[in-house]
Amino acid sequence: MRRAATVLLSSAMAAGGLVTLAPVAAATQPTVRDLTITVTDLGPEKRTCEIDADLYLPAGASKRKPVPALLTTNGFGGTKDDQADFALGFGDHGYAALAYTGLGFVDEDLCPITLDDVEHDGAAASQLLRFLGGDRSIVAVDDDTGETVVVDQVVREDARTGVRHDPQVGMIGGSYGGQIQFAAAGFEKAARTNRLDAIVPQITWNDLSYSLAPENSSLPRGTARSGSVSAAGTGVFKYQWAALFTALGVANGAQDLPALTDPAQFESFFTQASRAENCGNFEPEVCVALGEVATFGYPLPGSIAYLRSNSVASYMKDVRVPTLLGQGQADTLFNLQESVATYTALKRQGTPVSLMWQSWGHSDSSPQPGELDERHPARSLQGKAALAWFDHYVRDRGPQPPQNFSYYRDWVHEATGNIAKAYASAPSYPVGTETTFHLSGPSTPGADGSLVTDRKQVTPGASTFEAVAPIGPNYTETSAVDQTFPVTDPPPTAIRFATPPLAAPLDVVGSPRLTVQLTSSAGATQVGGPAGQLVAFAKVYDIAPDGKTIELPNRLISPVRVTDANQPVTIELPGIVHRFAKGHRLAVVLAGGDLAYRGSTLPQATVLTTGRHTVQQLTVPVVR
Repeated sequence: MRRAATVLLSSAMAAGGLVTLAPVAAATQPTVRDLTITVTDLGPEKRTCEIDADLYLPAGASKRKPVPALLTTNGFGGTKDDQADFALGFGDHGYAALAYTGLGFVDEDLCPITLDDVEHDGAAASQLLRFLGGDRSIVAVDDDTGETVVVDQVVREDARTGVRHDPQVGMIGGSYGGQIQFAAAGFEKAARTNRLDAIVPQITWNDLSYSLAPENSSLPRGTARSGSVSAAGTGVFKYQWAALFTALGVANGAQDLPALTDPAQFESFFTQASRAENCGNFEPEVCVALGEVATFGYPLPGSIAYLRSNSVASYMKDVRVPTLLGQGQADTLFNLQESVATYTALKRQGTPVSLMWQSWGHSDSSPQPGELDERHPARSLQGKAALAWFDHYVRDRGPQPPQNFSYYRDWVHEATGNIAKAYASAPSYPVGTETTFHLSGPSTPGADGSLVTDRKQVTPGASTFEAVAPIGPNYTETSAVDQTFPVTDPPPTAIRFATPPLAAPLDVVGSPRLTVQLTSSAGATQVGGPAGQLVAFAKVYDIAPDGKTIELPNRLISPVRVTDANQPVTIELPGIVHRFAKGHRLAVVLAGGDLAYRGSTLPQATVLTTGRHTVQQLTVPVVR
């Protein structure tokens, strides 16, 4: 049963804090009906799929007293049950809800997992919107009574919009249940129906090809602030996270994960998965990509294009629905850069949008007390923000919520215990000013280099790091399973440049950028394509005064596959919100491998040479 696999990725939004921030409306038990809804003509195959859904109607909702509605679905590997708290919580505030299990996750239904694409998942969601708008052509049957169900208890906007079966409706959900909201909005816009009034996507992706095979040295204009993370080059495969998705898709579940964290077993796993009957319940293109990685060590252009097509990055222009974005600082699957790209692109085209960087994500799915409570949204900071968003844009009630950028600061929360004070806000992203550090050579071979603010202080030096195996031996995390072990960079696999002990705290909010000129053995092999290109991993460390306690903020790193090792390269590091305390040192690291990724196919040795006439620098966004 696929339900055995839901523990890790179903909806990371399930654990909310219970600290009371505001009174809630009186809760009354809703009417809940278990439905099977038939959706038809999905995709070019014209598939018919059966959807398992629960319809929640708050007490008093009727044809004479209709209410607004929400549509919500599960994270990857989950079911409609994961959304019950959302449905009940917003039901307390007068919203009906339709919670449903996404395509491919319903047992005994033969429709495959289609990765939240527009033509299948988006089309199915559109039919569910029509169902909420009273469309009798969408057949829904009550599983308990066998009765055909037609919705007439939801507010209709047909007269105002000129669109038939147009309910007053928004969508909410996380991860896989976040991207589906973009797919639904994109389908509705392309159909010129625009039934969807507002969305609240949490911890989801911008470009799935970047999520699973990131490349951070060829982003458009060098940064996610361009509005895109769709890199020009071939990325570095995030094999542990991909293995988890595959295990969930083939219904093997979490019990397979210990084996998947063993590099010796990962290649055979992907080879077997790519040959699985029915492609392990995925669309065939997914297993083509898995087979490529098992064979070559990286995805080919066709697979990159397929993953990108199942991403909001490929149809951003069609997303005109007011969007409240939430992205997790603790998230090595869908990092903060993805939210920056989506936020920037939506804002640029005039879509109402607000961005919130929250404490929790796929790597740590527990919100802070008072941060998010799905069952009692008005008792939590993020719940109240979602209520305000829906009340204004769906319900046409209440003031317009701010369209701004907010972010969680763990050091403020630790000092005050107040979740509201822990969040800072600004009119937009980015914030702060940039501070530039120059890389200065180590005094002796093998020692750390320095980061200095005055270029005149740069001393000549040369530091070498090596890629010694396709996977590892450097360790940052065991994706989705464990982040408690210390980070390690065994010699000679990494080089490090660090500031002197800081005289005052340094607060970093956003993505640092590392510009370097390297000399690599990959210069001789890169003509053969990705297999011979330079692969490296850039990251920022917080080094405590003892010199031994090292923190990698939220275990985030930036993999790169450099197409021309003879040219300077700028690497955008992961977005972070982190205070480097007084007396600590900020360090930038370049490593040749990582145990969570499928890195260089060939052994590589790379040299970074410093000197006053060579540009080797780190630029850091600092909030004063």
